[in-house]
Amino acid sequence: METDVAKNLKEVLGNLPEGVQLVAISKFHPNEYIEAAYAAGQRIFGESREQELRLKAEQLPKDIQWHFIGHLQGNKVKSIAPYISMIESVDTFKLMKEINKQAEKNNRVIDILLELHVADEETKFGFSFEACRSMLAEALWKQMANIRIRGLMMMASNVEDENQIASEMNKAADFFDEVKRDYFADADYFSERSWGMSHDYQIAVKCRSTMVRVGTTIFGARVS
Repeated sequence: METDVAKNLKEVLGNLPEGVQLVAISKFHPNEYIEAAYAAGQRIFGESREQELRLKAEQLPKDIQWHFIGHLQGNKVKSIAPYISMIESVDTFKLMKEINKQAEKNNRVIDILLELHVADEETKFGFSFEACRSMLAEALWKQMANIRIRGLMMMASNVEDENQIASEMNKAADFFDEVKRDYFADADYFSERSWGMSHDYQIAVKCRSTMVRVGTTIFGARVS
């Protein structure tokens, strides 16, 4: 299987235009698969469970950039704050405050993405456009010196209709432009649009994604 990982990784990378980063979603997959992708040059991996991530971070190469991509509970921030590279799934102001607090304790600035709820699915998390506008307008986030808002993240509806998927991603891209214009016009670091997974990442790159989160296509069905 490890040889398949390298082959699959190369294929996905071949489908990505310049300027689009790959986050290899390694949750539920063993270290051997991550090591195979690492040996093939991949350095950014995504995990969604704090316990699993902590073990992998201890056991795998230290230059891996770990992205947290799942719903994150505030009480779990403390354990990942020392080493997490980016938290992509920041869906409340309360969570932002906790990340800032734990980052400060570790003398770090942690990169985050604001998660948007665009899909027609109640099970998904994230800010509505209106809630995100209100939170940014209140400007309390500007006092948080230990987080850096790098951009936005969303998950499109899990449907077969490619037009619906593209429509949701394009709405997120347009909202990114609005937020960039109104709050981050002079911030070069506010540049990331994280959408697109195994089943829709090729649509995502046409909808201005800069970061795709691909797991199954690289690693196969989950192992554990």
